[in-house]
Amino acid sequence: MRHLMRRTGFLVAALSAWLSALTITATANPTLLFDAKSERILYAQDADRLWYPASLTKIMTAYVVFDALKRGRIAMDSKLVSSERAQKEPPSKIGLPVGSEISLELGLRSLIIKSANDVAVMLAESVSGSVETFVSRMNATAKKLGMTRTHFVNANGLPVDGQMTTARDLARLALAINRDFPEHAHYWATPYMRIGKRRLRSHNSLLRTFDGADGIKTGFICDSGFNVVASATRGGRKLIAVVLGSPSAGDRNKRAAALLKHGFKTFEWKAFLNTATLASLPPSTNSNRLVSIRDEVRGWSCGNRRRARAAARAKRRKVLRAKRRRAAKQKPATAIPLPTLRN
Repeated sequence: MRHLMRRTGFLVAALSAWLSALTITATANPTLLFDAKSERILYAQDADRLWYPASLTKIMTAYVVFDALKRGRIAMDSKLVSSERAQKEPPSKIGLPVGSEISLELGLRSLIIKSANDVAVMLAESVSGSVETFVSRMNATAKKLGMTRTHFVNANGLPVDGQMTTARDLARLALAINRDFPEHAHYWATPYMRIGKRRLRSHNSLLRTFDGADGIKTGFICDSGFNVVASATRGGRKLIAVVLGSPSAGDRNKRAAALLKHGFKTFEWKAFLNTATLASLPPSTNSNRLVSIRDEVRGWSCGNRRRARAAARAKRRKVLRAKRRRAAKQKPATAIPLPTLRN
C-alpha cells in the first residue's frame, strides 16, 4: 500500500510539472533551463539551433578579460583609451571622446551593466592590441569550453556576417564564467552603475523584479530578437535560463521569469523524471540554418513601426485597465439614501 501511495505521489507530481510546463511553451525559439551545479536539464527547446548572440557576445568578452586579469597581463587600474574605432561604435555606448581614458574596472562595469559597445572595443584593444587578435582569443576560448557551434567576429555582438551561437553553447559559457571567475560575480548581479553624474541601468530587469536574480546578460539586435541568459539563486540552488528570440524585451523578461519560477517550483520532480545534462542532451533538429527574425520583432529600429505602435497601444490599454481596477477597489461604497417617511 505504501509503495502504491509513493508511486501515486510521483505520478501526481509529474502531472503537475507537465501542466506547469505548458505555461512556458509559448514560442518555438531556442530555450534552455538547467541546474548550475548538476547541469541537469529542466527544460529544453531547440538547444542547438544557430542564433545571433547579439550582446550575449559580451559574456565571452568579459571571460577573456577576466582570464587576462588572472594571468597578470592587465590590472584593474589599467587604463582603457577611447580609440577612433571605439568612438564610432553605435549605441549602446558610454560615448567617450577619442583619447579619453577610463580604468579597466570601470570598463568592465560599463561592458556588463550598460552593455557598452564602444567599451568592448576599448577592452579588446587594451588586452590584445587589436580587436582582431582579441576575437581570435575569444574563438579559441569558445573551443576550449566546448562551444562547438559558436563563432565570434567582433567583441560586442553588433550585426556582422558569421557571428553565431546556440542556447547550449551559451549555457556552457554561463557555467564557465560562474565556475572560473566567481570573484567577479557581482558585476552580473548589479542593476545600476554611475559614470560621473550619469546613473545607468542594466537592461536585465529581472535583477530588479525577480526574487533571487543574480545575472547574467541580455542581448538584442533586430535579426536575433531579444535574448537573455538569466540566473537566479534560491535556497542555495542556482538555476540558469537561456531565452533567445523574443519579440520584445517584455516578452523576454516574462518568459525567463516563468522558466526560472517553474524550475524552482518543480526541481525535485523534474530531476527525477529527466536525467539529461548539458553534455547528454540529444542534439536538437532544425539547427543548421541561421535565420533572421527581424519581421517578428516589435521594435522601432527594426522597421516594424506599425507592429511597435500596436504593441504600445495594447500596453497603454493594459496599464489603463489596471489603474481603473485599482481605483474601483479603493473607491468607497456610495451610501443609498433611505426614503423619507411621511405621517
